[in-house]
Amino acid sequence: MIPTQPPIAGTVVRFSFLWSNEDEQGEVGGRKDRPAVLVISKDAERGSCIVVPITHREPEGRTVGIEVPAAVRMTLGLDDRRQWIIISEGNRFVWPGPDLRPVPDAQPPSVIYGRIPRSLFVDVLTQLQTLIRAKRTTVVAR
Repeated sequence: MIPTQPPIAGTVVRFSFLWSNEDEQGEVGGRKDRPAVLVISKDAERGSCIVVPITHREPEGRTVGIEVPAAVRMTLGLDDRRQWIIISEGNRFVWPGPDLRPVPDAQPPSVIYGRIPRSLFVDVLTQLQTLIRAKRTTVVAR
């Protein structure tokens, strides 16, 4: 069920995501398993990855997100409620890590929902790079 091949940018995985405020409170594991988009770090050859979470909570304040189009949610098998890819928060981990979780009811069993379209991934990556340059991202090491 856990993939052994190298991760592909834009893949959506199920992940025990640890928000920065949870990390600051001393928590070591995410409170909820959720879809997250893989963004490969500069050290991809050694399996180091960054994921950004997908959530139903609309971004507010300093949180920055990109809405997931309904057609993409449907293709990935996500529910039909509005969802956002939060690009102002991330988790760094070594692929494959213990924080990957099985997608509910996936047949065959998998930790992967699928991939977002290239155009959406380019938007995520472009906006993420802008936030990184502005020092407006928080990445928690797992």
